[in-house]
Amino acid sequence: MSGADAEPLPQPELTAAARAKLEPVIALLAADETAPSSVIEPARSWVVHVADSLSGLGFADLAAAARIADVGAGAGFPGLVLAAMLPDAQVDLIESIARKCEFIDRAAAAGGIANARALSVRAEDWARPGSPGRESYDAVTARAVGRLSTLAELASPLLRDGGVLVAWKGRRDPGEEAELERGAPRLGIGLSEVRSADPYAGSRNRHLYSMRKQGPTPTDLPRRAGMAKKRPRGVI
Repeated sequence: MSGADAEPLPQPELTAAARAKLEPVIALLAADETAPSSVIEPARSWVVHVADSLSGLGFADLAAAARIADVGAGAGFPGLVLAAMLPDAQVDLIESIARKCEFIDRAAAAGGIANARALSVRAEDWARPGSPGRESYDAVTARAVGRLSTLAELASPLLRDGGVLVAWKGRRDPGEEAELERGAPRLGIGLSEVRSADPYAGSRNRHLYSMRKQGPTPTDLPRRAGMAKKRPRGVI
């Protein structure tokens, strides 16, 4: 995989309707002492949280998705921004820490973002055979959650055949990209493209990765909770 400079993503504009929904979210983030984010000042939040999340919609597959799972949703970004921008899509924000889910639900209610919901569950458990989450999403998103191979493993069992994972990362890491390339055949998902989000995103050297699900979920996925992070596929 080439480490050459990635072509910049298109820069979607925040719609007036989405802004109206997100303004109460940003206000809650600043006012709520329990908000699970270190970035709470409104001016910075619009850049670091909203603009950065919005950049993912430069990928046409994400913009067209009807069902989206945001893995490791944290304070609710990018999931809440995607839901505000895509009112016809269902966005499930998957977060294993209950207090973060409680904040996400309060933020969604404050903004009237009815198509977003927090799921207090591990991604691995939501994707097990027989679970409603298995192979049910058109797109999965993950923002600053883990290594590329780990993210691909968490997303693969959630995605339908042909679905996409969009992962927000910082500076490109050739070793991490090579790890993903080695692990991809065992994950049923492969890298489609890498795009730069500079200077629009709220993080310097921001890159977004698009990966596509290729065929049915491998029978050994998901592994036991935590294994994707502890022992990523593709590690030599």
